[in-house]
Amino acid sequence: MAAPMEVAVCTDSAAQLWSCVVWELHSGANLLTYRGGQAGPRGLALLNGEYLLAAQLGKNYISAWELQRKDQLQQKIMCPGPVTCLTTSPNGLYVLAGIAESIYLWEVSTGNLLVILSRHYQDVSCLQFTGDSSHFLSGGKDCLVLAWSLCSVLQVDPSRTPAPRHVWSRHTLPITDLHCGFGGPLARVATSSLDQTVKLWEVSSGELLLSVLFDVGIMAVTMDLAEHHLFCGGSDGSIFQVDLCTWPGQREKSFQPEQDNGKVFRGHRNQVTCLSVSTDGSVLLSGSHDETVRLWDIQSKQCIRTVTLKGPVTNASIMLAPVSMLSSDFRPGLPLPHFNKHLLGAEHGDEPHRGGFTLRLGLHQQSVLGGQDQLRIRVAELEDEVHNLRKVNRDLFDFSTRIITRPAK
Repeated sequence: MAAPMEVAVCTDSAAQLWSCVVWELHSGANLLTYRGGQAGPRGLALLNGEYLLAAQLGKNYISAWELQRKDQLQQKIMCPGPVTCLTTSPNGLYVLAGIAESIYLWEVSTGNLLVILSRHYQDVSCLQFTGDSSHFLSGGKDCLVLAWSLCSVLQVDPSRTPAPRHVWSRHTLPITDLHCGFGGPLARVATSSLDQTVKLWEVSSGELLLSVLFDVGIMAVTMDLAEHHLFCGGSDGSIFQVDLCTWPGQREKSFQPEQDNGKVFRGHRNQVTCLSVSTDGSVLLSGSHDETVRLWDIQSKQCIRTVTLKGPVTNASIMLAPVSMLSSDFRPGLPLPHFNKHLLGAEHGDEPHRGGFTLRLGLHQQSVLGGQDQLRIRVAELEDEVHNLRKVNRDLFDFSTRIITRPAK
């Protein structure tokens, strides 16, 4: 029986030739290309081995391709706003999307929007499920990482606001990436931040296991399958390797490049945006703002292949190619349903409050406020005011972040 084929799936922000390209990992042969928009960072996901989903950069929809339809765009999943990050559950039942500071959870089989979670205070920057689909994690520009139990989110009492299982607030600047290892509810989670640290957490207890301080902001993080090594992509183009099995016993430690020179991958000229490790742990894939995707031999730290794209790389990951990607006659078992933009039972103008439930006014309340037309006008005015306040808050936060992270002259 032939060994499974590993492929690299990559996107860039230019999307001049294609939206997404798939190439065989070791030979570099181009297998598939997909066209139809620009995929944003942390915005690429494989759904049940049948569809490829891509959150469009700055747009309020997600592109969906059947894996063997190549250039033909199959479907657009319309969303209430621009999607900042995207992921799917490993069991293929759910889709998660970050839209502004809220998390939207859809059921794939029906297309129903199940819940809207609004516990972040700035844009959500990254999302990921645990391997058994029992939990998911979210990181945001508000410096928070939240661990959610899917069961608790779906079965919460309608009178209560869904709460995360853990709130990790030890980062001091926006979260840039997160990676969840294997083990389901016992998994370990690595998080990276502009505060120049990578932290390792335990989902079961919520405890901080390790914090590593670097000389530069960390933009991407991943681990190998055995979780022997932690790979951290820096804002200066360097990739740092932290050996978890030989790390000293202290919880907090600084990474010293001069002492760990054999643990640094050098070659990118600009910040690293994404990292991924092969199944056997022998090669590392990295994407960068310098418009290149590089394949590294982990043992020697040498670059063994460089692929130049047309724009800054937004996504680059290694995966085992599903049968649907290699078989020309494969068709999905079921077509994708229409994904709803609003919670069940919500009117078009309803506003979800923090926690994901819907604010609805009864007919007697509408009459007290002076009629349905006046109510709609007032709701529209309040929505505009909230939108403006959120924009001002986001602009102030981004400005202060740039000032804090600006390198000293």
